[in-house]
Amino acid sequence: MIAAADGNKTFIDVLVTEIGPIGWILWLLSVVTVAVIIMYLISIRRGTILPDLLRQQVQGMFENRQYREVIDLTATQPDFFSHVLHAALGEAPHGYAAMERAMEEAAEERTTKLLRNIEWLNLIGNVSPMLGLLGTVAGMIGAFLTILAKGGQPEPADFAGDIGIALGTTLLGLAIAIPALSVYSFMRNRIDALSSETVLVAQSMISAFRPGRKG
Repeated sequence: MIAAADGNKTFIDVLVTEIGPIGWILWLLSVVTVAVIIMYLISIRRGTILPDLLRQQVQGMFENRQYREVIDLTATQPDFFSHVLHAALGEAPHGYAAMERAMEEAAEERTTKLLRNIEWLNLIGNVSPMLGLLGTVAGMIGAFLTILAKGGQPEPADFAGDIGIALGTTLLGLAIAIPALSVYSFMRNRIDALSSETVLVAQSMISAFRPGRKG
């Protein structure tokens, strides 16, 4: 473990107790980042976008031509699949083309909403290194001021705290940005994949309304 200037504190001690106001902002941002990541991993998954049990239930209703029951069921469900299918069935009186258009619009609306939500991770991933750089600059300025105050011949311990702030804030900024941007990229891919799969499933179901198709 790396020791601090006084020989007693470790590097972790410096990160926690002597990193300055910018460091505390970064620590707070790290807690927010973890909470946001956990929230999105729970809320954006197959079970909330394309629930298997609901899909099977709706498929059975379609096979039995229980279209009214499907409309009533999907109207009460919050998932992506129900939203898309309900929009499509609501346009059934206007023909298959209107159903497809409504389904695509509903899917685009819900996908955009999901992507807009995870933009917080992108924002955090881009802001945290900038805050780290701000702390680095502030720490280096403090070190130079200390050198000037000591007449150009300070002891290493005199400006070690400022150097610790400079390096510590950089470390924290990167430690926040890397997982935030990684999860952001992962969630974008998950949303794209699940939304595309959901549209395909819904489209296969409403194909029963396609003109000329035999039931």
